Amino acid sequence: MIKNLFLALALVCIAVPFAHAQDVTTVTAKSEEISDNLDLEAVASVFGESKDLEDFEKRLNDPETRISNLDLNGDGEVDYLRVIEKSKDKTHLIVIQAVIGKDQFQDVATIEVEKDSKGNTQVQVVGDVYMYGSGYIIEPVYVHPPVIFAFFWGPRYRPYHSPYYFHHYPPHFRPMPPMPPPHYHRNVQPHINKSNTYHHTTVRRSQNSVHLHNNVRRNDFARQHPNQSFSSRNKGVTNRSGLNRKGPGTAGPPVAGQGKPGTGKKVDTEWKSNSGKGTGSVKASQPPRQLTPALRQKSSKVEKAKPRKQAVSQPRSRPKTRPSSRPQGAKGRR
Repeated sequence: MIKNLFLALALVCIAVPFAHAQDVTTVTAKSEEISDNLDLEAVASVFGESKDLEDFEKRLNDPETRISNLDLNGDGEVDYLRVIEKSKDKTHLIVIQAVIGKDQFQDVATIEVEKDSKGNTQVQVVGDVYMYGSGYIIEPVYVHPPVIFAFFWGPRYRPYHSPYYFHHYPPHFRPMPPMPPPHYHRNVQPHINKSNTYHHTTVRRSQNSVHLHNNVRRNDFARQHPNQSFSSRNKGVTNRSGLNRKGPGTAGPPVAGQGKPGTGKKVDTEWKSNSGKGTGSVKASQPPRQLTPALRQKSSKVEKAKPRKQAVSQPRSRPKTRPSSRPQGAKGRR
């Protein structure tokens, strides 16, 4: 009997941790919205902190900061992001592509760097149409000129093309499971330099970048899943900016009066004060009350019972001496 009791207790002790472990591993990390898993403002911020494109690619795939949370091929591991570049005259096009299979890549975004006639360098981060919708463009304004600009315009410049491909990654890269999107957003926010400004626009400035992009574009995932484009995933929304406005973290301050329960009374917006001028407020209108004879009598009694206002008492003055009423000559009579 005692032996059987100890055996039962042992089975319970083994089963409880096992059941708990099963509960812990049931967290779902995927999101139906692909663009939830790579914040392009974070990409723009990291780009401004990189010394060259090799360093930029390393930062994009750093397992400590986890700038990307993309798992397009659904293998349970965050995809490696490779960086390739094309240039012409004063234009540099940097393409970020997710490595999703053997000789299979998907464009995620482009970074377009161009020097204008005044010598100013302009940067635009353009989200891929399939991933982020049409015209999702971020223009970062850096608080300090990025060091990477010197790489582009310096004498040691060499075009960069990532040497990495599927299952052939640098030693510092560790494939990791993707996080649930809310966790990813909390994780990536500290890595966005808030001293910079990130303008959102729909106008693509560089025409040279458009032509350069046609030579290196890869959309293998988009061809395999044409029904998962941004426009198919989000009906009636042009691009990622529309989703950001709907998000809980982007709502404006609450409007006064909203969220309060109503009184159920009809509001009379034409109400005016006794002077005939509006007060700027509204008053609940009610139909006039009909007085019956009994109510009139009761109202009359109430009016009579109301205490009348008394005048403010004045301090009493001493009365004047009244003249004597006795006739003259009566003095001394008793």
